[in-house]
Amino acid sequence: MDDNAPQTPSRRSVLRTTAGVAGAGIGLGALGTGSAGAAAPEQAAETTGTPPRRGATMAGVPFEGRSTVRVGIIGLGNRGGSMIDLFLALPGVRVVAVCDPVKAKAERAAAKVVAAGQPSPAVYTHGEDDYENLCARADLDFVYVATPWELHFEMARAAMLNGKHVGVECPIAMRLDELWQLVDLSEQTRRHCMQLENCCYGRNEMRVLRMAHAGKFGELLHGAGAYNHDLRELMFSPTYYEGPWRRLWHTRLRGDLYPNHGFGPVANYMDVNRGDRVVSISSFGTPALGLAQYRDEKVPPGDPSWKETYIGSDRTISLVQTAKGRVIRLEHDVSTPHPYSRINSLGGTRGVFEDYPARIYVEPDHKGHQWGDFTAYAAEFDHWLWKEHANPPGGHGGMDYIMIFRLMQCMRLGLVPDFDVYDAATWTAPVPLSHASIKAKGAPQQIPDFTRGEWRRPRSGVDSARPAQA
Repeated sequence: MDDNAPQTPSRRSVLRTTAGVAGAGIGLGALGTGSAGAAAPEQAAETTGTPPRRGATMAGVPFEGRSTVRVGIIGLGNRGGSMIDLFLALPGVRVVAVCDPVKAKAERAAAKVVAAGQPSPAVYTHGEDDYENLCARADLDFVYVATPWELHFEMARAAMLNGKHVGVECPIAMRLDELWQLVDLSEQTRRHCMQLENCCYGRNEMRVLRMAHAGKFGELLHGAGAYNHDLRELMFSPTYYEGPWRRLWHTRLRGDLYPNHGFGPVANYMDVNRGDRVVSISSFGTPALGLAQYRDEKVPPGDPSWKETYIGSDRTISLVQTAKGRVIRLEHDVSTPHPYSRINSLGGTRGVFEDYPARIYVEPDHKGHQWGDFTAYAAEFDHWLWKEHANPPGGHGGMDYIMIFRLMQCMRLGLVPDFDVYDAATWTAPVPLSHASIKAKGAPQQIPDFTRGEWRRPRSGVDSARPAQA
């Protein structure tokens, strides 16, 4: 496949079948933008000028308070089917509607709602467009989207146009013009659009964040984040994903497909969009060998995947520069053998933290030029959310529960969310921009200022104060 012409599968085919899907794509430029012939990712990346604001900023805008948050869930596969348990475990939250084109998944989710003691939710299973009917309901406050990546943009768009706040799994969209549209829609509709599953609420991440804000690392200089996770077995599994949609992105884009997990926490440490901003990205990629080699060794002849040609770099390394001159390193590798790691490091003039395993070296605490015990800082610097929820339920070490708890708390109490559409767009921008940079042999790509100047104004974020009324 010619990597100068990235393709994406038909949204109606990716969910349903693997047969013949490799050659059935439509151009990325036609995906979900509402305008024919829009730019492909590398073309869109070249047009990074800041367009005029179409509505007032959403930075610092609180939710409307309410006693109960009424939630609709779109996508009930591996992620959505487990996250519904967390929504149901929260006080003041009711799951009103669920949607998935696979009827059995929607019915299982509905049964969970009833088993939790809530009224039976409305169920939307009539084709892949039925989510539009869910979004149009008048009795929803928040829509949660956990579907294949190519559907995220149009579902977030539908939610906001119907007056709903929306939280979307990462990446929030796949193209630069789509990110701008979500920013504009959030400002025009006055609805928040947020990037969920962002790893910002991990216990280590929140402790490092509070330490950074307390000056323990001195003046911040550099950080690193990653998504290094061996997904080969899952991507070739005939049952884990609903169709081959995730693997197929490796036939279309060469860059970092999943920057959010590593980028979000480091951006928070450095107050990106809250006093600093990221301005450029330079990306480099290895040859794409891992998926084809795994297929050669593990996948039987005749499998539809044998029609696929992989161009996605096995290891992508990106260097991001901030307006204050700091450097952030991002990595992505899901195609080769590697223990799970998000790297999660932060360094400054007084020391450094590195994760996987967690270790720290800061002045004046360090001794003998040896790594120190990171747990020694728990009592002083653990975030109040982790002090009050020491053993949270759910996956990813409990960070998913902490994230949803805090988001629903902000909605119920009428607080400003800890993160917003500007963060979502910023953390996702490396998807198209790393692809463009790799194609240009590492040439820097400008990262737009999605805040349109608001980044200069310091404001609170995930390092939030405990609300008095909690």
